[in-house]
Amino acid sequence: MCIEFIINHPNHGIDKIFFFSLIVSLVTFVTSDSLKCSTIRNEDRIDCNPDPPISKNVCEQRGCCWKTPGNDLKNLSSKALPNLNVPYCYYGENYIGYKIEKHSKNLIQLKRNRSSGFARDIENINIEIHELNDKVIRLKFIDANKKRYEVPIPKLNLPSTSSSSNSRLYSVELDSSHLIVRRRETNQSIFDINLAYMVYSDQLIHVTSRLPSKYIYGLGEHRAPFRKNTNWKRYTQWTRDQYPVTDKALYGNHPFYLTVEDESPKKSASGVFLFNSNAMDIITQPSPAITFRTIGGILDFFVFFGPKPEDVISQYQNLIGLPAMPPFWSLGYQQCRYGYNNFTNLNATYTRTRAAGIPMDVQWTDIDAFNSNNDFTYDHKRFKELPDFINNVLHPNGQKFIPMFDCGISSGESAGSYKPFDSGVELDVFVKNSSNKIFRGKVWNGKSTVWPDFSHPNATEYWMDMFAEYHQTIAFDGAWLDMNEPSNFYDGEEHGCPESEIENPQYVPGMTDDSLTLRHKTLCMTARHYDDQLHYNLHNLYSLSMAMATNAALTKLNKRPFIISRATAPGHGHWAYHWNGDILSDWSSMRWTIPSILNFNMFGIPMVGADICGFGGNTVEELCIRWYQLGAFYSFARNHNDIHAIDQDPAALGESVIKAARSSLQYRYRFLAHLYTLFYHVHKNGGTVLRPMFFEFPHDEHTYEIETQFMWGDSVLIAPILYPNQTQHKIYLPKGTWYNRKVSFESQGQYITMNDSYDDIDYVFVRGGSIIPTQEPHDNTELMKTKDFLLIVALDNQTSYAKGSLYWDSGDSLNPDETGHYNFYNFDAVNNTLTIQSQWLGYQTTQNINFINILGVPKLPISFKLNGHVSDPRIIRFNYDEQTNILTVETKLPIYNQDSSSHDRIHYQFEWIME
Repeated sequence: MCIEFIINHPNHGIDKIFFFSLIVSLVTFVTSDSLKCSTIRNEDRIDCNPDPPISKNVCEQRGCCWKTPGNDLKNLSSKALPNLNVPYCYYGENYIGYKIEKHSKNLIQLKRNRSSGFARDIENINIEIHELNDKVIRLKFIDANKKRYEVPIPKLNLPSTSSSSNSRLYSVELDSSHLIVRRRETNQSIFDINLAYMVYSDQLIHVTSRLPSKYIYGLGEHRAPFRKNTNWKRYTQWTRDQYPVTDKALYGNHPFYLTVEDESPKKSASGVFLFNSNAMDIITQPSPAITFRTIGGILDFFVFFGPKPEDVISQYQNLIGLPAMPPFWSLGYQQCRYGYNNFTNLNATYTRTRAAGIPMDVQWTDIDAFNSNNDFTYDHKRFKELPDFINNVLHPNGQKFIPMFDCGISSGESAGSYKPFDSGVELDVFVKNSSNKIFRGKVWNGKSTVWPDFSHPNATEYWMDMFAEYHQTIAFDGAWLDMNEPSNFYDGEEHGCPESEIENPQYVPGMTDDSLTLRHKTLCMTARHYDDQLHYNLHNLYSLSMAMATNAALTKLNKRPFIISRATAPGHGHWAYHWNGDILSDWSSMRWTIPSILNFNMFGIPMVGADICGFGGNTVEELCIRWYQLGAFYSFARNHNDIHAIDQDPAALGESVIKAARSSLQYRYRFLAHLYTLFYHVHKNGGTVLRPMFFEFPHDEHTYEIETQFMWGDSVLIAPILYPNQTQHKIYLPKGTWYNRKVSFESQGQYITMNDSYDDIDYVFVRGGSIIPTQEPHDNTELMKTKDFLLIVALDNQTSYAKGSLYWDSGDSLNPDETGHYNFYNFDAVNNTLTIQSQWLGYQTTQNINFINILGVPKLPISFKLNGHVSDPRIIRFNYDEQTNILTVETKLPIYNQDSSSHDRIHYQFEWIME
């Protein structure tokens, strides 16, 4: 009710308006006060009106607070999402959207208290609490009355061990509105949700949790710093054909993050994964806090308690699927381009690369090698020599070939002339439109395109048959999956998509301009997959389902699958790998590749890299030199570029690039046995191959922000040069002993400055305390599979201790860890004694350890012993360098006993005796 005061005054009209405004202001003040709006700090505001247009009227109808924090109010009528900042419309302290009805140890029951403003609020919510083991807890928010869509793949590997209250790393608390999961040891809240603020409607689910610190990592795939910005940033999860630029959703979706609890004494780490495949925005804010805003499915959170960063990643990957073991040859250098245009150009590139002495393992082709850009074909005129080249040049030289497989299949060929389409129609495996007819769009094919529905029970059989038949003509060794977001040149079908709430939800994640829709450059959201599932729900899973079918197809060909994919999803690394897509040939893009490869290692896809020298635009000599010095240490090392750019293989760019590429790649090949061993460790246990520095040095906060350096495992540090015209290079070395090719450093946790040169590899450091198996580099990995080993024993100056390991197998056999056809060795150096011991011997080999380089030996030893016996100088020869303190031992230690059963162990003890 509004009470009107009228004063008898000549100007009573003005007074009437004045007093009316005063009363309205007082009423508004009282309303705001009753909501307790003023107690909410700007940085703590949680958006109550995230769906444009933003309106004070809508805000107040939702029972929320409206207050501008001094920001410009223009463009609030836009349908696009505004640039993120402090929300104008936010929940007050007294707002109660959901209230707790009942609760027990493992179940919380919520009831909707008032309308959220979004259509079809879910009235009753059950929160299931699953204590999966001592380090992982699951919080599952479901509609108590009706089954909703839940993510079908990947099939989660839920922990089989039970949780014990005595050893559990976490505790769960519930008060009148907050659900809090804490680390028991420190009482630090790790996951803290105000249930009263939660929105759970049919097409908008919104929940906010406080973060334990501002040090947050993950939330891919985006072109962004490695440590994510918590100053009102949006990280959209929606796979798009979008070349890597800032503030856009890119090819992959990974709603997982890791935080370092910087204020805890142990600097513990924790992680959170939301198992939801619908389009979503993930918002960070300065509190620090994080908001998950998804438009479908359910909330299914997993919280990982580490406590080390590497532990968190291992726990996450064990849930979604451990990384696949790549073939050894895939660790070699690989070469491609879009725009060979004919076999003559391809062969010229291959020939000049070999002539330059650059090691190379794999030749690729892009869609220009296809006939009419169609999958499972090759151009019989322009590339007629390709099958013979694969069979009689590449394979006899121990090299491999990989073609592209786009997910879009041509539907415009004449009837009966193109089996991939005809067979797909017969098996009914193509995605349908809302009218239950085959969905047709357009990519590179001449007329129209259809898409296999890899969720269909017949789809894997179809895909395996296509691969097997194509392999009879083109003897490929791996698969390159592109355009699998899935990408489409139309926004839906040629004439659009039907009008519906599915196509146009009330809130559209990532819609930063008025024209952007979920169907932009992809299929209609109303497109139908098997069992009448909507593309709206399955879009973000398309690449994963394609990778799974491709993995099955390669396995059927008796090949250890090697699959590189542009689009990715959680669990992808169990089946396939990733490259960073259509990156530009510039310095900033090169620098960004480091946070990108570190993110994907966290996401469970450790085989990852960017196109060396860049993809889009013309590279330049200095950039390409520096990119080879970086790219040689990607786990996936390939040169590839666009059809409109110049040739950028090293031999096309001149002697300086040749020299840099050759020296960098030869250094890579020297360490491939170590890299292969790192892949085995993550394949068995989970974790990272390419690793952020803070994973190894969590107590050194300098490492929390470093994204210009990275590690191979725990032992090798790479600090490349990333800026033009650089003559000096600052490198951060954490506390400890570090060795490069020339000198050793005893760091207290400090920056060192080194002079730069184009042909130096002094930016690679071995960490004291490590033992690394190496080999002399050769032209390709096939030649290295029988070569002997050299051990680098890098002693820690403080402890004189070092350790390492070696995994070895045939390089490409299927499931060697299951068949037992592999070898595994442990190395330990302590008290001037190196122990080499096999843990498992199941792969017969004639290889030896021929050299041992021991770094950090303070002076010349007086004698040596092998297995307790004073060594015979005819068996063991040595050299000691007083300037570098390196002891080089030449010997011949077989790593497999040819005269015994495979179960006999190898055991050597080599002792250097000091005065």
